[in-house]
Amino acid sequence: MAFPPHQAPLPANGLLSTVRCSMPSRSSTCRRILWTALLGRRPLQTDLVDRRVVVNPTQARGLITAVRTIYPSLEAFFACIYYAGMRPAEVRHLSTTDLHLPEDVTEWGTLTLDGSTQTAGRAWTDSGSPDEDRALKHRARRATRDVPCPPELGQALRRHLASFTPGVGGRLFVTRVGSAGVPVSPPYATPQSMGTVDRVWALARRKAFTDGEYQSPLAKRPYDLRHAAVSLWLNSGVPATQVAEWAGHSVNVLPRVYAACLVGQDEESRHRVEQALREHDPLAGHGQSRTSPRFPRGQP
Repeated sequence: MAFPPHQAPLPANGLLSTVRCSMPSRSSTCRRILWTALLGRRPLQTDLVDRRVVVNPTQARGLITAVRTIYPSLEAFFACIYYAGMRPAEVRHLSTTDLHLPEDVTEWGTLTLDGSTQTAGRAWTDSGSPDEDRALKHRARRATRDVPCPPELGQALRRHLASFTPGVGGRLFVTRVGSAGVPVSPPYATPQSMGTVDRVWALARRKAFTDGEYQSPLAKRPYDLRHAAVSLWLNSGVPATQVAEWAGHSVNVLPRVYAACLVGQDEESRHRVEQALREHDPLAGHGQSRTSPRFPRGQP
């Protein structure tokens, strides 16, 4: 059937592009629903963490030290992401009442999280502010989550409290410098700008990394510090249930998202396969082949 040019049906991919451009960039749920409706299938899963972005503890410390020399008020911000596995939005929401630091600086403390501060844009908030305080991800509105505070993080937080006045409501990380580089006068009412966070992070990578590391995906985004934290916990043998509680994940999500970051499983699996092949090698063991209990005799 022929249609006049102005009535011709829009191709599915064209409609998808048109609606995508009209949606807010963070509306990933809406985009998934639209994709499924138009194309009859869900988009490919992209939640799996790329192990190339995960820094080791030495690299993480180098990055946080670089931040201290570039923009001291953000040292503890990045330390919270790495040492406590917090999401950047959760760090922006952190206040003095959430800190439970022991008197002994060598002991562990606890941070109690009760929300996150998202940047949604003025058109998408009830208050007209670009930032909005919300509940923790995947949690009920008034739910809280305790995360660990190792001594390194406790020391960074103490330095922050000693050097920088908290904002309104005790918020730790707030905007202290305006867009023109002019210091903002207290009380500090605006949560820390993520634009500043991203710029400082780029400078820290340039300072702490070699040219090859800087050009690679390694810790490309501040969020990658959280991936490094969760990967470190899992590879250190912390039970998955505890890691899930600290990270604010469900237990069944961890193996799927962090499968590529679990060090040692690949090598161990290769060793098991090698052992099974050796047991069926007629040239091994002085010409005597053995039957593995997992591979019955005669099985190909």
